[in-house]
Amino acid sequence: MFEIATLLALAFVGTGIVWKGSSWLETSADKLAVGYGVPTVVQGAIIAAAGSSMPELVSVLLAASLHGEFELGIGAVVGSAVFNLMVIPAIAVLATSGISTTRDLVFKEALFYMLAVAALLLTFSLAVIYNPTENALEGSVTRTLALFPIGLYVLYLFTQYLEAADYEVDVENDVDIARSWLWFLVGLAFIVVGVEGLVRAAIGFGDVFGTPAFLWGMTVVAAGSSIPDAFVSVAAARAGRTTVSLANVLGSNVFDLLIAVPAGVLVAGSMDITFEYVVPMMSFLILGTVVFFTVMRTDMLLSKREAWLLVGLYGVFVAWLLAESVGVTNVVPT
Repeated sequence: MFEIATLLALAFVGTGIVWKGSSWLETSADKLAVGYGVPTVVQGAIIAAAGSSMPELVSVLLAASLHGEFELGIGAVVGSAVFNLMVIPAIAVLATSGISTTRDLVFKEALFYMLAVAALLLTFSLAVIYNPTENALEGSVTRTLALFPIGLYVLYLFTQYLEAADYEVDVENDVDIARSWLWFLVGLAFIVVGVEGLVRAAIGFGDVFGTPAFLWGMTVVAAGSSIPDAFVSVAAARAGRTTVSLANVLGSNVFDLLIAVPAGVLVAGSMDITFEYVVPMMSFLILGTVVFFTVMRTDMLLSKREAWLLVGLYGVFVAWLLAESVGVTNVVPT
């Protein structure tokens, strides 16, 4: 019990450090976006999304390079993506009277995000098919394969560039660019320290319960690293900037899937993935994606009833992970 209490304390402290670092990083990123004259929709989909996704990127890099737990990093990204889809929009809706969506969000941002999910699953499939290891249903993701999702993200940036070209935005010259970059780097340093604590806690829980560490990455690391996303989206929704709120969620997930996961491969050179672990994770992410797209599209409004539906689905997700961790279910082989 003492060991579990210690790991819980480590997770809570790590979450607090990530929260503080992310607040500095995102505030400075917003100021840089204003200072450079970035349009609102691009600010939400790229600037705010990349800033709030920094904990997930760091979790993959640390898990892969320092701990040799690449699948823990994948679990953190997938768990964070599910959290972003289910919890963050629901909290934003419950904190307001509802969130209006737009066709631009539904048919551009959401569809590109769905393409990102498919692209990452295809990358893992190609690894198993063309770079198999000695173990069944296991393959090696090489740097060459990692370039595929990264190339897709470049296409995403290109579409956002075209979007930005259609807007005329006044640049605010009173923003202190140098100071903003300094706080951006300070926030990033805090995120690295906090995420390392979350990763160590996830590995520790895996050792204590005798379960794969990535299961705990999908909860401990994912929830701890996704809390900044929640505050960014809720604040944007309360300020009436619902486009930024939802664009941040979708843009953050696109960044996580197409940049954070491949980044771990580029740093380590290659990483082995077990398809038996990946398929259940990605299957629930696909289910969550379908539900999220559906509630976004209906009447172009996220209502409170739909918000509770999303919360309930996330509860099912957490219950499944807990059942796997204590051995009640065995969908994921241990």
